[in-house]
Amino acid sequence: MASADQKQNIVSALSKHLSTLSLDPNSDKDIKSLCTEILNSSQKDNELVKWVEFASNFPVDSGASFKALSKLNEDLSKKSVILGNGLKISAADIVVFASVYSSVISLSNSDRNKLPHLLRWMDYIQIKGDFGDKFQTILLEKVQFEPPASKSVKKVEVESNVKKTESETKKASSSDADSKTKNSSGAKKAAADNQTSAEKKLPEKVDERDKDISVSLLKLQIGHIKKAWKHPSADSLLVEEIDVGEAKCRQVVSGLAKFCSPEQLTNRLVVLVTNMKPSKLRDVASEGMVLCASNEDHTVVEPLIAPEGAKVGEFILFSGHEGKPEDVLNPKKKQFEKIAVNLFTDDKGIATFKGIPFMTSAGPCTSSIPRASIK
Repeated sequence: MASADQKQNIVSALSKHLSTLSLDPNSDKDIKSLCTEILNSSQKDNELVKWVEFASNFPVDSGASFKALSKLNEDLSKKSVILGNGLKISAADIVVFASVYSSVISLSNSDRNKLPHLLRWMDYIQIKGDFGDKFQTILLEKVQFEPPASKSVKKVEVESNVKKTESETKKASSSDADSKTKNSSGAKKAAADNQTSAEKKLPEKVDERDKDISVSLLKLQIGHIKKAWKHPSADSLLVEEIDVGEAKCRQVVSGLAKFCSPEQLTNRLVVLVTNMKPSKLRDVASEGMVLCASNEDHTVVEPLIAPEGAKVGEFILFSGHEGKPEDVLNPKKKQFEKIAVNLFTDDKGIATFKGIPFMTSAGPCTSSIPRASIK
């Protein structure tokens, strides 16, 4: 149960979100009384009522409360906040936060690890919810996600070296006995040299400073493909005319010809990186990059799917990453490449940066390919 100071702070925070309620910041009401007042008020938002009832009936028993928290975690896997557009905090977020706070802060680390979406949401609300210092901050361990692609590169390199070594060994066996011994030694040396060469070709370790490079540097916008056609001189490329709410459409070149036809792309909503440095691909100008999800062996590739109701030109938002994007990304600094290693879809196909959803006013962007890399 919240303390008197916490109750006053909750009332104050709620009063900013519920203009129809006369909530006194000096009130000493408990959470259930606040919920009852909201339910009895003239403001009858069905979604708000649902969450106020959830808060009002939140169980005290630890087993039942963990089950309720798990359901809330599942619901938050598809959105950044309980109600509102994009990242806007609502009265429902504040009431539910106050109701579940004591249960969440008492969880063990192992139980917290089972509720990643809930903990991400709690962290966002405690920062943005205007509670002052009335609630003890819930400290979160930030998980660093490793994209699956990096592991596969090493596996392919090692398998290639093994096959090459086997081939050299077979050649050696066709010689006489003395030559066989000599060539066997040479094969071993070649294998060692190849292994060293392969290790040199593997991607360099990412600088520690680059691990925390923020996705907020990217300008990601919802774009509408007005039309698409084949590149005049490259079979693997398509050219798209994409509306992102600017005075004129952007022309973008994408390597999608093997995976999508121009007809399949036409009239489709996509996620476009709009601050890439303009370039030419096989003599055709390109003013952006369509973000796509790809499976591990790159045999299935598709543009990210914007949710129904997303607005053309709106920016993709990421909870906890509200920094200013670059006007134009610097190719020499490899800013996009450093961010892209942390872009992937989760087990449900939700597009994420380090597990944080690509969020629009209509919900998260997705893909039909789970655990896919995004670039």
